Amino acid sequence: MKQITFALALTLAAPAAWAAEKLPLSQISNYLNGLKTVETTFTQVNDDGSLSTGKLWMERPGKMRFEYDPPNSAVVLARAGTVQIFDPKSNQPPEQYPLKRTPLSLVLARNVNLGQANMVVAHDFDGTATVVTARDPKNPESGRIELMFTGDPIELRKWVIHDNAGSQTTVLLGQLSTGGNLSNDLFSRSKRSGSGNR
Repeated sequence: MKQITFALALTLAAPAAWAAEKLPLSQISNYLNGLKTVETTFTQVNDDGSLSTGKLWMERPGKMRFEYDPPNSAVVLARAGTVQIFDPKSNQPPEQYPLKRTPLSLVLARNVNLGQANMVVAHDFDGTATVVTARDPKNPESGRIELMFTGDPIELRKWVIHDNAGSQTTVLLGQLSTGGNLSNDLFSRSKRSGSGNR
């Protein structure tokens, strides 16, 4: 009797286990293309092991804002094909470089197609999440991005950016608020948003 109960338990448990499997690239592409706006908190693990926290806003295509909590207090803006880093502690003009030089450009693209030739270099399942490692085939020197998605429903949970110098930066995302309207000011000014946009 115990063997029958055990076998029945395995049968009942199996569908749930099978449901947690690697998400197809086409499904992930469709999910990313469906993300118009995102608002969330984040924790960033830097290459030296230090931690930063803050708020993140994204508006596809092409716009992203990172607002770091004190004592960092930096603001990073991606807009109009350019990434700008505003450091309130610096007297220098903001650092800036083309968005296409960062693998985040793959997420912010107007049309995400992970099936594009030579874009995805790894597509794995770690038992709980699908991990896709991608790079821009037109700009391979920009490094690569490792994106982690959970399923049912599909959601982006974290990314890891690997640069060509061998360092990596991990961004862990909080609960995503999607589909809302974001103020244009978020992507047009470097001043901290304060409580009005939180």
